[in-house]
Amino acid sequence: PIVQATPEEDAPQLPSSVSEEVPSADAALAPATDHSHAPPPLPSSWMALPFAMLLLMIATGPLLYEQFWHRHYPKVALALATFVVSYYLGVLHNFVKPVEALMEYVQFIALIAALYMAAGGILIEVNQRATPLSNLLLLLIGAVIANLIGTTGASMLLIRPYIRLNQGRIKVYHIVFFIFMVSNVGGALTPIGDPPLFLGFLNGVPFFWTLYHNFWPWLLALLLLGVVFYFMDTHNASDATKATIDPSKPALHIVGQRNFLWLAIIIGAVFIDPNIFTWVPALHYDHHAFSFVRELILLSVAVLSYRYADQHALQENEFSLEPLREVVLLFIGIFVTMIPALELISALAETEAGRALITHNTLYWGAGIFSSILDNAPTYLNFGAASMAAQGADIIEVADVRAFARGGVFANSVIQLRAISIASVFFGAMTYIGNGPNFMVKAIAEHLGIQMPSFFGYIMRFSIPILFPILVFVWVLFFAFA
Repeated sequence: PIVQATPEEDAPQLPSSVSEEVPSADAALAPATDHSHAPPPLPSSWMALPFAMLLLMIATGPLLYEQFWHRHYPKVALALATFVVSYYLGVLHNFVKPVEALMEYVQFIALIAALYMAAGGILIEVNQRATPLSNLLLLLIGAVIANLIGTTGASMLLIRPYIRLNQGRIKVYHIVFFIFMVSNVGGALTPIGDPPLFLGFLNGVPFFWTLYHNFWPWLLALLLLGVVFYFMDTHNASDATKATIDPSKPALHIVGQRNFLWLAIIIGAVFIDPNIFTWVPALHYDHHAFSFVRELILLSVAVLSYRYADQHALQENEFSLEPLREVVLLFIGIFVTMIPALELISALAETEAGRALITHNTLYWGAGIFSSILDNAPTYLNFGAASMAAQGADIIEVADVRAFARGGVFANSVIQLRAISIASVFFGAMTYIGNGPNFMVKAIAEHLGIQMPSFFGYIMRFSIPILFPILVFVWVLFFAFA
């Protein structure tokens, strides 16, 4: 082994058998400094512009140049992604970040596609008229189910029957509260519930940690959202009598029950990960293990569940691949173009000034704000890595993550991780791109004839006046004075 001389105060504590070893001739010829493990250079700050450009076009395209956007958004997303990848490979000579983004994207899309396809083949026929109470119960049930089959699975399973239930009185706020409660906040209790929590679990956070630490903020947020929704739905004067009621049919009928088996396979497959079970085959690259077995299972389920789905269920659901296509194409641009933005955020957090700013309060608002405009899964990892690095821990090391989640060894680590977890999940509802299911629910609603608000319209009409005050109240009650 090569042992290089270092100043005494920095010398590593080596075993005597190593420290007394005489360097070989090869060691004498070795360069004085080993740069093989030097961190790659950071991107220039202007490299955040492609992400800002994509975000701006997602926000303004459907509103200002709708025909151009719907025709060319795949080209825009892929062109910006290609530009960023070319910069990393050709200028920074950094192959790690693009490969990491590709791995995360494939994992994200495989799970999203499997849940979308499997849930799309299940038809839930509701033979009754909507009331504010029945709507609220459906939203709360969806929030609970989200912890079992994920926010994507619950959203795809319930959004169509929810819209059919409200035939004749459906309003935009119905869809928005569905996004708030089922597609985001509801999934905060288990790692299966939302992608950021699943990434935390894969890195070492205990499975039931989220249930124990997130339950009361989860319950409070859902109750507050439920109260506001019930008030608004009670004052909905639209005609609900247009809903067709057949007294000869049951109040609830499910077609395509076999697709629940596909959902069970998906839930089981998410645990086939080399970070959990060492026997799982994987592709290893720079501290990352890519479980191609899990992704192959999920993509196979996506194909087979669609191939053998009940055709009546697909027809009645007006099932279309367009919402999935939109997510697949737009999110490849989002995942790639946000690499520089996340790197710059992470680098700032690791500076002396950045470490001084890391508290559970700044983590709540920082992770929350960036989860609103970036995808919340990588945002969770970056803020988690920053909070751990500030105390000398490494998010790549499973033992460090487990110790950080337990607390005791690291100061305020539990409340910091709790702040990141809650903010990443809850703030994902602030915009259409904060979480994958948001875009899908919006696309399905529009496909069924509901005129959804624009990107900024969603934020100004609903997120800021309704959701944001609840997020502030959650912060005041659970974090501000902790």
